Amino acid sequence: MRSNGSADVAPADPPMDQGRPRIALDPTTPLTERAVAEAYVASVCFKHGPPRLVGTELEWLVRHVDDPTRPLDPAVLARALGPHAPSTLAPHEIVNGSGPAPLPAGGTITVEPGGQVEIASPPLPGVGALVRAVRTDVAGLHTLLAAEGLTTAPRASDPLRPPRRLLQVPRYAAMEATFDRIGPHGRTMMCSTTAVQVCVDAGEGDEVARRWAALHELGPVLLAAFANSPAVHGRRTGWKSSRWAAWMALDPERTGPPRTLDADPAAAYARRALDTRLLCVRREGADGVSWDAPDVTFAEWIDGALEPAPTRADLDYHLTTLFPPVRPQGHLEVRYLDQQAGDEWVVPLVVVAALMQDPDTVARARAAAEPAVDRWTAAARHGLADRVLRRAAGDVFAQAHRTLAGPAFADLPDDVHELVDRVITERVLRGRCPADDPLDAAEAGLAPARAPSPDDAPDEPETVAPTLLGGERP
Repeated sequence: MRSNGSADVAPADPPMDQGRPRIALDPTTPLTERAVAEAYVASVCFKHGPPRLVGTELEWLVRHVDDPTRPLDPAVLARALGPHAPSTLAPHEIVNGSGPAPLPAGGTITVEPGGQVEIASPPLPGVGALVRAVRTDVAGLHTLLAAEGLTTAPRASDPLRPPRRLLQVPRYAAMEATFDRIGPHGRTMMCSTTAVQVCVDAGEGDEVARRWAALHELGPVLLAAFANSPAVHGRRTGWKSSRWAAWMALDPERTGPPRTLDADPAAAYARRALDTRLLCVRREGADGVSWDAPDVTFAEWIDGALEPAPTRADLDYHLTTLFPPVRPQGHLEVRYLDQQAGDEWVVPLVVVAALMQDPDTVARARAAAEPAVDRWTAAARHGLADRVLRRAAGDVFAQAHRTLAGPAFADLPDDVHELVDRVITERVLRGRCPADDPLDAAEAGLAPARAPSPDDAPDEPETVAPTLLGGERP
């Protein structure tokens, strides 16, 4: 699984619900009717089946051990990753069309535009098995990086270096051009941020809408509890999650939560997908493949705004350029969690899995989160210093803790239970998030920012002013 515009591979492919069969379209067939395109999107983005598998994608900022301010050299990173390097970084490593070698436990490595390294796990039936597999692969990644004097940063945004695109890939250049028309936040997102992404099955029947709603309603609480990006580009921003603030300011039609949580999320998401502007388009011509960034929606392309008409392959790619807080890709991909320091990535992973364990747990989790629904901006700005979010977090994490103590999580390593207990006791219940902790001596020299008081925050919904994160248009 990949983010930031790369092609994505779903971690689970359960059978389709019989009420909405998969729409079979040839990749090269022109799309000339919106209804056909919407039906296709609905069928491939929401695959129904019993909640059984869980997966994760973990991203890290990579920097030099001896000087975290030094720009990352793509040749050094490619050398470190060796046979695991993706073709976007080291095409010379790919032989016989087999692609990069997987890590020991089956995870695959991808590299984001700014040199962030990502591990995508295979989908596994059980969180205990997933944690053990991913830990093995994370240890392998750190060994590879250390051999070249590299390490991972403990934050979800780069506090020291300006955004610099490391991958000179045409589609990333086109994406950058599109985001530059809006403001500076596209480059921040592409090059200077990382996340813990959790992937769960969509569920069956009516449960799909409830699981979809739950992951959004839990979003502000979990975003606040795991906010870990208080600085970016050499300055403190006054936000607990500068990463999520950049996402919200970037391109709301592409990155924001849905305006309403419909009873039929598949149909609603299909409409949204077609009404979102193109990020970049692949063209094949006499001179080879090129990428450009036309300023039209996919629906307008179907209606003839561009020639030739789009194909299913164009629509498939367009779907990978949508970055909402929860992205449906057959499974449901949670994208709003900041990366954590050290091995604490395991905490948001198991908490989300626990809250989505079964229908009764989902219902209780939604009830616990209800007072803080839609407080996305307050979560990014204040973390758990926001009183509403703090109270809701206590109830939400209590529910997760009870579920993790049950038989479904009996195979979870003991040290994971201990780590979750410590995070709840020493952080969540005290109204703190990782951004409140000084983790890195290199951050000590950054100029302080006035962190707004929760009393300053207007009632939600609230928008993010781009100037709050600083930075000029590149």
